[in-house]
Amino acid sequence: MKLKPWINLKINECNEPLISIPESIFRLTPHPYMSLGAPYLTGSDPWVLRLGVLKRLIQAQQYLFEKNPHLQLALFDAWRPISVQKFMFNYTIQEICRSKGIDIHNLSLDVDMADVIEEVGRFWAKPTYNPLTPPPHSTGAAIDLTLADMNGKPLDLGGEIDFIGPESTPDFYKNKYSIIPSTRNQIFHCRRSLLFSVMERAGFAQHPNEWWHFSYGDQLWSWVRKKKNAIYGASQEVSKDITLSEPSFVT
Repeated sequence: MKLKPWINLKINECNEPLISIPESIFRLTPHPYMSLGAPYLTGSDPWVLRLGVLKRLIQAQQYLFEKNPHLQLALFDAWRPISVQKFMFNYTIQEICRSKGIDIHNLSLDVDMADVIEEVGRFWAKPTYNPLTPPPHSTGAAIDLTLADMNGKPLDLGGEIDFIGPESTPDFYKNKYSIIPSTRNQIFHCRRSLLFSVMERAGFAQHPNEWWHFSYGDQLWSWVRKKKNAIYGASQEVSKDITLSEPSFVT
């Protein structure tokens, strides 16, 4: 599997806690990976982030409100234990094999399987316990999210979250509608650009292959933002003692 360019960047762990995301930040439910049977520990809450990341997410929500008071951020996933990363990595491989008619039990198809694993690896980080190369979501620094109206209905951004394919590239529709004019493509690009603008303003970096994935403080962020090091490694400790007050938005 081809290594991602940020994988070897140094991590200077700052030891910020994972804390619960307040209810004022809308999340899509039921949680997609819990619904698939991903191995979260009993009572484990996926809706947690590092303190500094959560503060910036709240800022991004405010920036979105200022740009369009009829929209809100809609969280798809946040912190992800490495056990869940492994489950979803393997699940995605199985789903792609099924769609392509590849028998994962047939060892004569090694070349096909290598291609599938390479394809999945462009979107899903390798589920390793190596503290030097943690999957982004295991750090509590990464978020998957989209836009929704104030009734909680997600907007169409031209592709499903977690879709494996070129349509997931952030600027896919920019290139499409510049060549073949299309109002629909332009809407998709404008919505993706809006999401990017509020997240970037709050300090986040976007995954180069995924329009929905943003992070602050992890190795990907360090690479995109040209920082000397990351500040978050893998984290399993959730703080029960720290909460953020509910943000009040200007109305």
